[in-house]
Amino acid sequence: MNKRVYGVLGIVSRMSNWNADFTGYPKTTSSGDVFGSDKAFKYPIKKMWEQQGEKVLYIKSIKLEESKKGEVELIPRSLKERYEYIFNEEDLKKNKDSKKVLTNLFTAIDVKNFGATFAEEGNNISITGAVQIGQGFNKYDETNAEEQQILSPFRDASKKEGKKDDEEAKSSTLGTKIVSNEAHYFYPFAINPYAYNQFIDLGVTEGYTEEDYKKFKEASLVAATSYSTNSKIGCENEFALFVETEADLYLPDLSQYIDFQKGEDKSTISINCEEMLNNLEGRIKNIEIYYNSYTTIINADIRKAKKYNIFTKEEV
Repeated sequence: MNKRVYGVLGIVSRMSNWNADFTGYPKTTSSGDVFGSDKAFKYPIKKMWEQQGEKVLYIKSIKLEESKKGEVELIPRSLKERYEYIFNEEDLKKNKDSKKVLTNLFTAIDVKNFGATFAEEGNNISITGAVQIGQGFNKYDETNAEEQQILSPFRDASKKEGKKDDEEAKSSTLGTKIVSNEAHYFYPFAINPYAYNQFIDLGVTEGYTEEDYKKFKEASLVAATSYSTNSKIGCENEFALFVETEADLYLPDLSQYIDFQKGEDKSTISINCEEMLNNLEGRIKNIEIYYNSYTTIINADIRKAKKYNIFTKEEV
């Protein structure tokens, strides 16, 4: 692939929790700004790839294993076990061919895009990913966390310290669900296909290709919408900006130029880097803007930009 790609990926969260911290509340910085980590965005992409039959290495998987006591336990696989599972390797410890390990790693679609740190059984491999995704900050000022009480259909039958054996709970338990009323996250990303040049020289990969970019682009446009868990059911892809440039053009983090304004009928996403992109028009190959045209207006005057409905992929 003989170009670089820069852009922004937008996620809306309505009465859901896109990325929680360990307290269950939406992640915030020390100053109180709500944000989502790059891991939160990559996870539904990797889940989608896995469901499509692609090899995904860095994702949780489970197995049944008999313990020393003879009990069968459900446990997560280690990285070594995950590698052996997806690459049909009997025992990674016996594989002394680092070139084969590297070649296998590059056939995993998540490694091909996001890179990897693989320090297992004598292999100390670090791959800087061609695709780098930053932290996605919420651009909606009226975001608030909502805490809901949930009644469980079951009582807590566990024994509590200080209670007698016959003093079991006689009512069902309460739980808590925490969501954001509404939040709009905007993630910056950059794709540098030349990150793998040294690995091309080693003969372990053909490099980052147009096909790799196509798979990332397709997944990044729909993965959040498709990932309908209990806490993510209100999360959707709502915006994407792809700027394809010449190989030697370097652009800054484009998410800093994005603003969001809530409206009564439709909200507005403003792209405030028109001057920069228009001035670089001769070195930019293509600009595409995807958005939810049913709920959103795009405020931008970028001459080379084509606009598409993010769900139908039809030009707007």
